[in-house]
Amino acid sequence: MFGIRCSLLNINMKNILISLTAILLSLHCMAQDQLAFPFQGGKDVMTSFFKDSLAVSPDIIQKRATGVVIFKFTADEKGNITKLVIYYADDAILIPPIIDAIKKSNHKWVIPDHEKFHDFILQFVVSFNPPESPVKGLQKAVYDYNRRRKPMVTSNQVPLNEATLLPTVMVGYDIVE
Repeated sequence: MFGIRCSLLNINMKNILISLTAILLSLHCMAQDQLAFPFQGGKDVMTSFFKDSLAVSPDIIQKRATGVVIFKFTADEKGNITKLVIYYADDAILIPPIIDAIKKSNHKWVIPDHEKFHDFILQFVVSFNPPESPVKGLQKAVYDYNRRRKPMVTSNQVPLNEATLLPTVMVGYDIVE
């Protein structure tokens, strides 16, 4: 009789432990879901902000420059950008207008409550909008650009810590003849 009570007690204890574990796990998962998007207004507002704030330079348009630029930046608890690092750029010519746009985003970043600083990784894809009809010399200009571009790459490891990867910002520009 005593053996039956012990085994019933063990079964009840196992059920209680499994239930407690499930409850704690669900609370942890709920805490993950409550993290707000780190740009005031959300993802769509961030994408629109950067598309509107990024002024593609005449030099980029003339050279038919295209490519990817990846930044890591740090925002403080007031939304200020305190540090900006270029992780990769297909060409150095793409960097200045993107830096200017990122600087305009000061005070728009929201970091988790328990942090004083937070790192974000943001990538931009810059390309021209293909014209409706063929543009004379476009193929040669694209070839010349790709032959002469100067990629910016890291030569060593890049610690990411607890950075948040943000959605890619796609920037297109029109070719003007």
